Amino acid sequence: MKLTAGLLASVIALGFTAPSHAAELPDRIKKAGKIVVATMPNYAPITFKDPATNKLTGFDIDLGEALAKELGVGIEWQEIAFAQMIPSLQTGRVDIALAGMSDLPARREIVDFVDYMKSGAQFYTSPAMAATIKAPEDLCGKKVGASRSTNWPRQIGEWSQANCVAKGKSAIEAIGTEGSADARTQLKTQRLDAAVQGNETLPYFQSQEPNSYVLIGEAFTVSLSGIPVLKTETQLRDAIKEGLERLQQKGVYDEIVKKYGLQANKLTPIGINQGTD
Repeated sequence: MKLTAGLLASVIALGFTAPSHAAELPDRIKKAGKIVVATMPNYAPITFKDPATNKLTGFDIDLGEALAKELGVGIEWQEIAFAQMIPSLQTGRVDIALAGMSDLPARREIVDFVDYMKSGAQFYTSPAMAATIKAPEDLCGKKVGASRSTNWPRQIGEWSQANCVAKGKSAIEAIGTEGSADARTQLKTQRLDAAVQGNETLPYFQSQEPNSYVLIGEAFTVSLSGIPVLKTETQLRDAIKEGLERLQQKGVYDEIVKKYGLQANKLTPIGINQGTD
């Protein structure tokens, strides 16, 4: 059937042309045929290694694979220490990072963030301490640990100032740890009274290590996790954002969210640099 000029214009306006998704990417990535992504598999269920296969898995891994497919390129994962991810962007070792990284204003001096997930700082303790620590207010005067590479130690201090010190109680002693795994280890050995971790991860660890962790109250902050892209890479940033938006429109994003039980952490719409301290 021959299309009239008016009907043809309507078809084009409705987006029935076949877009070349890879064309949205910078030339260097199109020529390479792949996007290089930093991750660190120590943050289940966001990014970790399957105990049975030792293969990378998790929400960020599935999302990255789907995103690369949507953009029309392959994906190469590089395991990089969290503290080295932004420097690795600066040296060109990687193009982006997918590691549950918080979108913080201080980090935006170097990178832009494509925000894709919500998170929240959550107090938790061990069953041995749960008898005396039943509510967040019971943490006043206690030792509470959290990864020093995050903003959690500072947020613990801010919460303590408002909820302990301001009410005449002893301040929480916020202790920076080598990571969330270290905090959990110190909690188990009772070097810490409690710890803080993202609320997107704790249900997973509760399922993997039954009767090991007890949540204290609700998450006391709301933050956004984003994909960092160098501020000079606006074309790549926009391609990532549009790719994630298409994954949401197609329902792929929701499928991955549901797979890892992260419905409470779903973020819509996808944003850029929307995170706060």
